[in-house]
Amino acid sequence: MQKSKPAPDSARLDRVVADARRAAEARNNGYRERALKMYPWVCGRCAREFTRANVQELTVHHRNHNHDDNPADGSNWELLCVYCHDNEHARHVDHAAGSMAESAAPAAATARPFADLQALLAKSGKG
Repeated sequence: MQKSKPAPDSARLDRVVADARRAAEARNNGYRERALKMYPWVCGRCAREFTRANVQELTVHHRNHNHDDNPADGSNWELLCVYCHDNEHARHVDHAAGSMAESAAPAAATARPFADLQALLAKSGKG
């Protein structure tokens, strides 16, 4: 005896499809999708070209490193491959670490290696 499959719940199916369409529309309004529509699919650093097959390896880099700064004209974005994007962020972290170390005032020198040089030279008769 075979069990009959329950009939699909069309109301639930309609909700799932509507939710999927809303999610796709929200993604299309996201800054990544807007940048992909606005700019050619080429890495801004290494000039590697991308197609639909590998576009997932193309990222949107925020030039000022503020992910909340997403102007409609895309002036804060550039498309970078994942490798160049990682390199850019590593350089930013290194620069920030270096600038923090430089901002600390160096300790004043306390050693005076030539403090008694004049006296030594006077004793030896060369001064």
